[in-house]
Amino acid sequence: MRRLIAVVGLACSSGAVAQSVSQTGPVLEDGRLVYPEGANIPRSLTDAEREYLRQHPPQQNPFTDRVGGARPPGPIMCPGEYAPCQAILMSWDGTTAQNNILATMAKHITTTGNAEVYMVVDTASEQTSVTTTLTSAGANMSRVKFFVRPTDSIWIRDYGPRFIYIGTRNTPGQGAVRGIVDHTYNRPRPNDDAFPTWFGPSGFATKKFSVYNLGMTHGGGNYHLDSVGRSFATQLIQNENAGLSASDIVNTWHDFQNVNTTIMPAFPTTVDSTQHIDMWMQIISDNRVIISDWPSDSGSTQDVICDNAATLLQSQGYTVFRTPARLLSGTHWTYANMVVCNDLVLLPTYTNATMTNAGHNTAALNAVRAAFDFNNDGTPDKTIVQVPCDALATSAGVMHCIVMHVPGHLGAAGANGLCPTAHIAALNAPVTLTPGQVFQIPFLTDDDKNIGTVDLHFSANGGASFPLTLATNLVDNGAYNWTVPNNPTAKGRIRITVRDLDGNAGTDINDVNFTIAGTPCPADLNLDGLVDDSDFVQFAAAYDEFQSAIGDFNSDGYTDDSDFVIFAGAYDSFACP
Repeated sequence: MRRLIAVVGLACSSGAVAQSVSQTGPVLEDGRLVYPEGANIPRSLTDAEREYLRQHPPQQNPFTDRVGGARPPGPIMCPGEYAPCQAILMSWDGTTAQNNILATMAKHITTTGNAEVYMVVDTASEQTSVTTTLTSAGANMSRVKFFVRPTDSIWIRDYGPRFIYIGTRNTPGQGAVRGIVDHTYNRPRPNDDAFPTWFGPSGFATKKFSVYNLGMTHGGGNYHLDSVGRSFATQLIQNENAGLSASDIVNTWHDFQNVNTTIMPAFPTTVDSTQHIDMWMQIISDNRVIISDWPSDSGSTQDVICDNAATLLQSQGYTVFRTPARLLSGTHWTYANMVVCNDLVLLPTYTNATMTNAGHNTAALNAVRAAFDFNNDGTPDKTIVQVPCDALATSAGVMHCIVMHVPGHLGAAGANGLCPTAHIAALNAPVTLTPGQVFQIPFLTDDDKNIGTVDLHFSANGGASFPLTLATNLVDNGAYNWTVPNNPTAKGRIRITVRDLDGNAGTDINDVNFTIAGTPCPADLNLDGLVDDSDFVQFAAAYDEFQSAIGDFNSDGYTDDSDFVIFAGAYDSFACP
């Protein structure tokens, strides 16, 4: 089923890049880009990157519909950033002033935000120096995890990874497994672009996230969504994927993230060189959104875009709150580019004289306090912390641009943490298997800390019991090659049990019955794949009745001694003859 697309108002304008940023890096050397450590790599394209793209034009996606690779096995849910958060992912890149902002954010995230910080560093020696900096800033270092992997820039929102939940169930803690949706980064920064595909399967020693590639060029900050299936991007997404129609893009996002996307006009590049929606909009709940206002530029293109967006989202049931924004000396000063982490809101503030003299810091704080007053009692329901962000804004982004949310694990409560979850990624639609064939059972697992081992069991009675063990203490490698047994049934089910290293366990059962072809064993009266005591009890009752058809194996109209001989042979071997 195709999803409708809404393209709202005003066409996108192209123009000169607005922000005046340091061009100290990257540099183009011998036909390749080099990103010096500590350089100010802006969120927008640099002159060196433009020249590189001129010399190496990106290949257009040849598909015209349903782009990307393998889809996540459903059902899928993509959480909003206001959903419970386990960690905030950051990359220690950029200038000293920008790193100081990272340190301030880490302090509040690991304390008031009640979340972990996943900090990506280039080297082990950098980890040592960053540890000193974060400790001095007041971060709770027990909640900081380091990942040693080179990156090119601080703008991790744009290169990912974006998380989804796969296999969500109505039963709490059952089946919901986190996965990653990736894209081609819309900047020629190779270490950044490769980071999500490394982080998913290799970032953790015992916990793996499957990665699914959209097949689109994208900057992750040009995207906002709620937790009920609505998402938004600007016209930039079409401009970057010239071979794709708007429907292609909307349908692809729906396939990979189960969302219905509205494409909005982008700011002119003379106002915002990134053209990302996160520079002027932030969804903070299922029905509340913050959108920029332009009190000093009333009637401007950007003001009209924001006003039209406010009207549209109100018509969709959102309550809209407005924060001021300004364009000064080529810099887009925005307050909408904030970070929500559990009960914490990190709100940009600026020391720029025009911004402070105009009272924009105070006006933004008052608007955000009202927006997060969910109980309408005059007090915000989250702690709002203002963080000076001039060093980011002048490089074409703010705090939202330098973080990626890692949503919370949805396992049930267990001992010393949460129980793991699992999802059987096959046999979720009717299928017929043949005895003796080798069928791969793919599975996904998740935990808040670690994964230990996996067990698999088979049921021939629709999941009423699982007496047959397929495998125990499997390494969590994502799949098991099952030789289908000679247990004909129309009620086959597979159950996975996954255990973490703390002794907690979680399970999942495939969604529907599957068939194993053949004729069921006549002595397996309860159709569980075994001939055992429960079948003996049922046969004995039929034998007492004498004329019962239940145990009449030779079809002579009676359940008698000859049938008993047949049953006894099967019962003795605990399997069908």
